[in-house]
Formats: sequence, C-alpha cells, structure tokens
Amino acid sequence: MSNLSLAAHAVPDRRPEIWANVPERNANFTGRDDLLAELRDGIGAVTAVLPQAQALHGLGGVGKTQLATEYAWRYRSHYDFVAWISADQTRLLPAALAALAPSLKLLPSSTTGISATARAVKDALERGEPYRRWLLVFDNAEEPEEIREFIPRGAGHVLITSRNPRWDDYEKTIRVDVFRRAESVEFLGKRLPRTAQESITDLLATKLGDLPLALEQAGAYQAQTGATAEEYIELLEEQTSRLLDFNRAPGYPMSMTAVWKLSVSGLERKVPQALEVLRCCAFFGPEPIPTSVFKRGSSEGALRLQAVLSDPILRDKIFGELGRFALTRLDATAGTLQVHRLVQSLLSKELTPDERAAYRADVHLLLARAAPNDPDDSARWPEFSALFTHVQPSELILSQDPDVHAFAIKAIRYLYRAGNYEGALAFIEQLLEHWIPVLDTMHPMVLSARRHRGNVLRALGRYTEAYHSNQATFEEMRQILPVESEEWLWMSNSVGADLRSRGDFRSARKLDEDSEPDFIRYFAEGSLDHLRLRNSIALDHALTSDYESARELHKATYLRQEEIVQRTQAGKASMLISWNGLARVVRLLGDYAEACDLGEAAYAYAIREFTADHPNTLLAAKDLSIARRRKGDLPEALQLAEKTHAQFQQLFGENHPDTMAAVISLSNTLRTAGRLNEAFDLASDALARYPVVFGENHPYTLGCQINLALLYRLRGEPERARELNQTIFTKLGERLGANHDYTLTCAHNLASDLAELGEHTEAVALGRSSHQRLVDLFGEPHYMTLCCAANLALDLQAIGEQSEAVQLRDQILDRYGEAVRMGHPDATAVVKGVRIEFDFDPPPI
Repeated sequence: MSNLSLAAHAVPDRRPEIWANVPERNANFTGRDDLLAELRDGIGAVTAVLPQAQALHGLGGVGKTQLATEYAWRYRSHYDFVAWISADQTRLLPAALAALAPSLKLLPSSTTGISATARAVKDALERGEPYRRWLLVFDNAEEPEEIREFIPRGAGHVLITSRNPRWDDYEKTIRVDVFRRAESVEFLGKRLPRTAQESITDLLATKLGDLPLALEQAGAYQAQTGATAEEYIELLEEQTSRLLDFNRAPGYPMSMTAVWKLSVSGLERKVPQALEVLRCCAFFGPEPIPTSVFKRGSSEGALRLQAVLSDPILRDKIFGELGRFALTRLDATAGTLQVHRLVQSLLSKELTPDERAAYRADVHLLLARAAPNDPDDSARWPEFSALFTHVQPSELILSQDPDVHAFAIKAIRYLYRAGNYEGALAFIEQLLEHWIPVLDTMHPMVLSARRHRGNVLRALGRYTEAYHSNQATFEEMRQILPVESEEWLWMSNSVGADLRSRGDFRSARKLDEDSEPDFIRYFAEGSLDHLRLRNSIALDHALTSDYESARELHKATYLRQEEIVQRTQAGKASMLISWNGLARVVRLLGDYAEACDLGEAAYAYAIREFTADHPNTLLAAKDLSIARRRKGDLPEALQLAEKTHAQFQQLFGENHPDTMAAVISLSNTLRTAGRLNEAFDLASDALARYPVVFGENHPYTLGCQINLALLYRLRGEPERARELNQTIFTKLGERLGANHDYTLTCAHNLASDLAELGEHTEAVALGRSSHQRLVDLFGEPHYMTLCCAANLALDLQAIGEQSEAVQLRDQILDRYGEAVRMGHPDATAVVKGVRIEFDFDPPPI
C-alpha cells in the first residue's frame, strides 16, 4: 500500500507544511465526486507501483482547473508539500520550479542559478527529500513534448491540466466533461442570488448545455443585475435567436455565446465604458495582463481608452465589475488582470475585421507605452517579461506604428541583456520577416533590428555569421545614416567586437579609439553610452598586451559606472562587465590577491543583481576561478571551475565559446593540481572545437594549443611538445607579432621544451630573447618577466653559467620581496628551483 493512503478519513484534516501558490478554494464548487474519486484512486494506484503524471483535458470552460484546485484542497491532508505551477509558457517553467527551492531546503536560484536550481528541485522531489508526500500541479500545460522534461517522477504525485489530447500518448488521463444535470442544478442553487424552482434551474441548465463556465457567468449576471432565473431564461432565448447566424465558438453550444452576450450586455448597462477595456483584453494573450498597461500615460494614443483610463476611480470600478460578471479574474496583489481564452475568442469574433485591427492596434500601443525606458536596468526586467508574454498573441510584429517598433527594439535589448539569446534571435527573425517587405531593407528600424541580430549572433558564438551580417548592415548604414547618428555609432562598436572575435585585435582597437570623439559628441563624455565604448577600448588594450593602460581604462570606467548606478540604478550590467574586466587585467598584471578580491566582489554582485546562471555572472565566476588558481588556492579554484563549466554547458551547450573557455580553465586547473590525464582529455576535446568556432589560426585557437603542448611535455612527450610549440610560435609571431603576451607565453614554454630535451644552449638563447622582450613590453616587475628570468636562471646554471644564474635568481627573489614569505606560488617555485609553466585562458571578446 502506498504511504499516501486512499482512505481520506485515515488522515486528519490539516494543511500541508508547504502550500505554495494553490488557488483559493471555490466556495461554489459542485459535484465531480466520481471524477475526484477516479483521480484519487488512479493517483494512489500509480504511486503504489510507479507514479506517473495524470492529465485532465477537455474544452475550455469545462472546469479542469477547478477540479485540480478542489483535488488539492480536498486531499491536502495526504500531503506534506503541495505546489501549483502555471504552465502556460514553457520558458517560464524553470523559474517557477526554482522558486520552490527554499521550501525544499535547497539553495535559492540567486545562489545556484535558475536552471541548476530547477534541476535540483526536480531531483529532490524525485528522491522524496525532504518530503515523500508531495503534490505538484502543472496548470494549463498545453505542449506535452515541452513540459515532460520538467515533470518529477518518484515519491509523490503530479497533476496536469490541459486542453491538449496528445497527453493520452504520454500519461494516464481522465476526461472532464460538462456537468451532469444534477451537478448543474446543484451549482445554480449555490450561485443564484435567490432560490428558483428546480424545474427552472433544470431548464436553465439545459439552455446552458451544463457548461460550468456558462453556468458561472449566468449566476454572476443574475447576482449583478437582480434578474430572476425566469427572466434570464427569457433573455437567453431572445439572445440565442438573434445569434443564430453568429460565428459561435467551435465546439460550444450556441447558448455559451448567448450567455456571454448577456454578461457583456449587463456589464455595459452598469458601466458602459467597461466594454472597451474588455474588448482590448481580448487581444492580449491568455496570461495575466499587468494592470499598469491601463494607467494614464500608457493609454495615450489608444483612442478608445483615453477618457476611461485617465480616471483612476472609474478604471478601478471597471476592473471590479469585470470580475463580478465573471468576465475577468483580477489579482490585486500581483497587479494583473486575466481573461479566459474562450471569452477572448468570443469577444474577438463579434467584431468586424476593421474593429479587430483597431483594438489590436490599441493593445500594441498600450504595451509600447507601458514599457520601462531602459531595458538595461535589471530591476525592470520583470516588467518587460510580463509585457513580452503578450507580444506574440497580440501579433505585435504586424504593427506599423513607430512607437510600437521602438518597443520591439527595446524588447530585443531586454532579452539580450537578460541572457535570453535564443529568444532574442527568434524574435528578431520574426520582426525582420514582417518588417522588410513593408518597411524595406534600408528602413532605420530594420537596420536597428539587423544590428541587434549581429550582436545576438555573436553572443551565441556564431562569429562568422555575426561578422558577415554586420558588415552588410554597416555598408547599408553608410548610405543613409549620418556618421554621428546613434545607430551608426553602435554599429561601429559592433564591428569592433566582430574584429576582436576574428582575432584582429589591432584593427578593433583602432576602430574603437577612432570612434570615441564621435561618441563623446553624441552622448556626452562620461555618459553610460560613452562608458560602454570605453570598456570596449579597455578590452582592446588588454588584447594587444597593453595591460597597464587597460587597467587604468577599466578602473576609471568602472568607478564612473558605479557612481551612476548608485545615483540612478541604471547600467548595472555594463558596470559588472567593467568590474570583471578590471579584475581580469589586474590578474594579467600579476596581482593575484587583488584580482581575487575584485573578482569575489564582482561575482557576489552578479549573483545578487542578476542570477547565478546569467552569462555575465558565469564569466565573472570563470575569471575568479582563474585568479584563485594563480594565487594558489587550488581546491577553491577547482570547485568553482567545475561548477562554472557545468553551468555554461547547461546554458549554451558544448560548442559555445564561453563553454569552451570554461573547459580550458578547468583543464588548466586540473593540470596545476597534478591531474594530467584528465586535463589532457579536456584540453584535447576543447581544441577540436576551436578551429570550427574561431578558425585554425585564430590567436585563441593557437593559445589553447600552448596548453596542449605543455601537457604533452608534462606527460613525457617533450619532442612532441617542442614541435607543436615551434609551429604555434611561428604562427603567433605572424599574427600578433613577437612582442605580444601570447607569443611570449609560447616562447617561454618552448624554452622549457628545449631544456627538457637537453638543448640548454638553445633554451638560454630563447630565454634571453624572451626576457628582454618582456622587459620592454611589461617591465622588470611583471610576473611574466620574473618567471621568464627564473627559468632562464635554471638554464644558465645547466650550461655552467653559475655566477650569472645566482645573480639573476637573487634579483628575482628581491623583486618578489614579501611574496616569498607569503607563499606566492611563483616565488615558491623560484626558491625551490622548479620551472614555472605558462598557460593560456581565452578572455571574452
């Protein structure tokens, strides 16, 4: 027997320990005892063997959600954990599941990220820890193929409501039909404001086809207007006869249309202006509508609503009356209004094509005017999300209004900044498909959408596509836009990023630096827009091995952005990028402790302000892991490297540049920890992907090969390491020049290969040359210069130049100073006479 006993009397009535988001019990719920018993018996039997999800499906209005709600309330004593999830939109399910984490004594998504937390919630339910007796309800789960991966299977029960009969192919199902007549009569007896003869209620139920939604609206109408049941039947018959030629809702009795018309008529008599609001609601999606879209200011341009919505007292009265007539559901706490799909369909069908187009246009304007101004402001992302759920159902992409076009571009920016790159790309493709035939390829809005498309492609790691797309857009912009226009400036910035992605670091730096005067003239010096460009320039300086200037640029940019964020709360994402960039370049300058301090603070900020699995958060985590490794904190570095790699893999898959960089970071950490074979396998796997994404001779592809060569030598294949490093050294010299960090990193390791092979004279020659170049490039105190000198001292000693070797070693230790006593890894290696190895970690572009 299952631990969830079927005998309701065996468990005293009590509320579960966790009762999350379950709707209020319907005081008028009637009948359905046989369905509830069938559902309960089925759930119990499944739990005893192998619990599977149950599915309730049928036409809208038959009471699927009400049945699930009543089940949760009636059998709540049998559960310790009951949670309700709205499953209208599959993309929101991970967040809904993740929100249950604290109730299951798991870390919140702010700590581990939404995707990881959702998986942890599912795993905990399947294990039955800490609750074996649980019930999870997925309401309105329409697409089985998209929902099933989120369904936990194990100790508890899952209940699904859906209109989609395809659930029969996947799970055990029960069918929900209209009320039986006795249930209809009983329901009307509860719902009607005055007692009616049973023959009258029987007749009314017949007229309404026993459809629960129709019965609910009939009761609401009579309660609000004072009509008797007899009067309502007369009105219903009159209305039905008028509607014989009306395009009724498919699958529903004509009386449903009549009931709805009566409810609308009653509402119109009581508050005439409410009908305009209701008709507008028909053209939003079925998800909750933020009531903020109906506030004054948002309605400007929506002609039918201006007079109504400029009066907050009247507006709130309308919301109340819509609910009292059972035409909408108002959630005052959440600030939302929701309309049943069937009601939306009926409202739409009564209008002419021109009227439908007009109301749809009003909805587009309401959405556009309600949108926050700054899609970069993470605090406003929930508002954008609530609005974006109505973009597709309202067919906003068909709008020709410039304000609506501007909102669409904002929505793209929101999706991009929030890290939803796939969603952003799909939306852009839809927009361009409809905009180009109407607006033309050269229209400014089309060009803007195309620019954003290039940015999203690059964020997805599709660098070649991004480059070619942006080049074409840039050329067309040249023909119609002034050089100092906003779109032109940002397009220039995008092309700079494309050049970085192609490994052309010098050209990217020149383009970005040349555009800075134009940015200052257009946006003003020190503005957020100008600072975003400055961050790009700082990246350019770092990629051309100019670390000192990169640090100063990142530092100044970060401090100015911090000041703006503190004052206005705007630009948090850009500030995080600069903050992490500063931590990275400090590490590249050899100050590992400071890099860890900056990285810890940036990572904590990212988790607090975004999510633990936001792309920018993961980039901060990756850089922090590298800093910890360089500092010698290997256990912490390895733990974070493994976690970050798993999160990138989950977010983007194996072939994304950020996932690949996370693999390289993990491989380098495993090598440092002495786990050479694991490190080698990871490095080899990642390197197979680099030429596909970046190209054979990209600096990052070559840089990652340095790591593989290092592993060859450490695993006992120094000849193979030397051959590979010699090839890399030549190619990097041709691509970046001899005086570049990456080229000198390769030269350093090549000298170690030569030493391992006993070719000490050649190692000394290469070491002397590299050391001088490092002095010229970075100066004497830089960590690369010191490490190169330390290895050179070992090679000098090997060829008998003992005096020079000792003198050089003493100079190095003097440079390290206190770091020797503080256990700095490089200083410790010098003291022990151990060769110091260089590796490569690809930075973001």
